[in-house]
Amino acid sequence: MKDLPKMFDEFSEARKNGFIKVKDLKEQGKKVVGTFCAFTPLEIMMAADAIPVSLCGMSQEPVADAEKDLPRNLCPLIKSSYGFAITEKCPYFYFSDIIVGETTCDGKKKMYEYLSKIKPMHIMQLPQTVDHKRSLELWRGEMVALKEALEDKLNTTITEDSIKESIKLKNEERKVLREFYGLQKLCPPPMTGLEMLKVLYGTDFNLDKHKQNQDIKNLINEIKAKYNSGEKKVPKNAPRILITGCPMGGATEKIIKILEESGAVVVCFENCSGIKSKYSLVDENKDVYDALAERYLNIGCSCISPNDNRIDLLSKLIDEYKVDGVVDMILQACHTYNVETKRIKDFVTKEKNVPYMSLETDYSQSDIGQLKTRISAFIEML
Repeated sequence: MKDLPKMFDEFSEARKNGFIKVKDLKEQGKKVVGTFCAFTPLEIMMAADAIPVSLCGMSQEPVADAEKDLPRNLCPLIKSSYGFAITEKCPYFYFSDIIVGETTCDGKKKMYEYLSKIKPMHIMQLPQTVDHKRSLELWRGEMVALKEALEDKLNTTITEDSIKESIKLKNEERKVLREFYGLQKLCPPPMTGLEMLKVLYGTDFNLDKHKQNQDIKNLINEIKAKYNSGEKKVPKNAPRILITGCPMGGATEKIIKILEESGAVVVCFENCSGIKSKYSLVDENKDVYDALAERYLNIGCSCISPNDNRIDLLSKLIDEYKVDGVVDMILQACHTYNVETKRIKDFVTKEKNVPYMSLETDYSQSDIGQLKTRISAFIEML
């Protein structure tokens, strides 16, 4: 087996390199906006000539510090995010001029109250359903409210023309990324799931989207060239796995490693750190606030009820990526995703006739042995 292009390493280093880059940009007078979630409309921040950055929050390292203020039986993503903030171990948080949060879960809402004592915060009030016209109206109002808050906090003016330009750039990024992870539809796929995630995860910390888009296009061409010349990274008979559930990245990469060490290959991440947040585009022909509200409200997160969009996307992805098994990754104390596992299991096994398993974990390494046993048995069954 041959190694894939070295550009994979560049994307895996994006977070570390971003630390240095964001410091340089701040020294040049640029404004920085910290974000947590896929529901946050980055286009409005970009239209303010600000740099949106994804905040740290997928590591066990700061959890003990967070538990001095937060309960232990809380989602590790919340504790990690808060711990990075209070210990100043996240340069992105440190250099942010304002943090934008969203009401995707009760734990995050209450945690934001503590963060607001450290940094200026703006909270977007996310509707809990997409089935009512008033939900779209409310979310459109939140788009306008964010625009006004950024204008006030960053002392700038955001025009509709600047938002349109940002929409075009973000849509281009989504198209390029869709082409990139669409490579995994090949049989055998040209890369491992861990390599694919490094690129997807790295884009959250890449501050120059124009360069990022070109780099990914170059990476796509390199991968295709190697694949077409006969270099195959993954055995053709490796079971094809789709991972769904909570955000993947950081410490949760342990699940991907175990899956692929057990002989499988992850071909798709439905999670919001994967395809979910990049699958749909913003309509460039509509009123900018209507278009942003419509696109972002229809992300299939478990905080939305009923969460039919997640089912629709899973159905498409299982077919498109020729999936042999679905793994539902749940972070401990993430109640909405945990409760939703029954619906996902019933849909995957009964309607799609695909084997399914759910895994509940956190950012520690203490459950590695148990995960290996369960995952190995699941892959052997496939």
